[in-house]
Amino acid sequence: MSAVNDTKFNSAVFLLTGIPGQEDVHLWISIPFCLVYVISVVGNSVILFILRTDTGLHEPMYIFLSMLAVTDLGLSIATMPTTLGTFLFNAREISFEACFAQLFFIHSLQLNESSMLLLMAFDRFVAICNPLRYTSILTVQTIDNMGLISVLRSLTVIFPLPFLLKKFRYCQANVLSHSYCLHQEVMKMACSDISVNSIYGLFITFLTVGLDSLLIFLSYVMILNTALNIASNAEGLRALNTCVSHLCAVLLFYTPMIGLSVIHRFGKRSSPLLQTVLSYISLLLPPLINPIVYSMKSRHLRAGISRALVKCRVSS
Repeated sequence: MSAVNDTKFNSAVFLLTGIPGQEDVHLWISIPFCLVYVISVVGNSVILFILRTDTGLHEPMYIFLSMLAVTDLGLSIATMPTTLGTFLFNAREISFEACFAQLFFIHSLQLNESSMLLLMAFDRFVAICNPLRYTSILTVQTIDNMGLISVLRSLTVIFPLPFLLKKFRYCQANVLSHSYCLHQEVMKMACSDISVNSIYGLFITFLTVGLDSLLIFLSYVMILNTALNIASNAEGLRALNTCVSHLCAVLLFYTPMIGLSVIHRFGKRSSPLLQTVLSYISLLLPPLINPIVYSMKSRHLRAGISRALVKCRVSS
């Protein structure tokens, strides 16, 4: 039976949904979800531990990577309780307050991830286009300030959303199509005029994710131009190779997000299953893949992990 038909209206809660139409196999679907969460949490925790304890990795690029790992860890923690509760225990009810709090953290962390990817693009830009001034530009104080501004930007632009949603009257079935709360979905449950939320949401998207992606694109145009102008082809390829991990992270983050935005705006007749799957990919895939990609591509990070493993063996 569908999620809508098997629920009664309850004005005090929203009802979460795992994957619409697949309720009978939710227990089996929970197995890969559990694996994704375990790998994401362990992977990002290991990255943070290595970067904190290995003094040889206290460089700007790895400091930005640690910020990205914290953000990915936060995203996993923000979505984990309700997702596993929905799939494993069919615990679908979530109060308005808990839902608004969850969407605040999810959207804040997503915007912060976009900011971190922009800062990492700036790091690669300075390292390749202006290498002689790399250490003088990206000092510890500068990096801390950049990280703080990014976090404050994310929190500030998302802060009004829960209060705007709280003012609405909800008189529909209140059945969400995901196992977590998102602003664009919750606002559609309201019986009030949501034009302010729609305009503000669009404004946030262009101001943050749109601007970040444009600046990342421009930084790579300049990086590519610099690399192509290097006299030695080997040196140019070596410089571009340092950007591969970051490019993978950028594609993992922006591709499903852009696809989901296009479907929401123009694909009115698209499959609800496709929208749900894309939404899960946009939230769950970056925290899962980022630590794997960086561990594989960064020789220094692999060496740090190896040293940590050797120390663990010796101490045991």
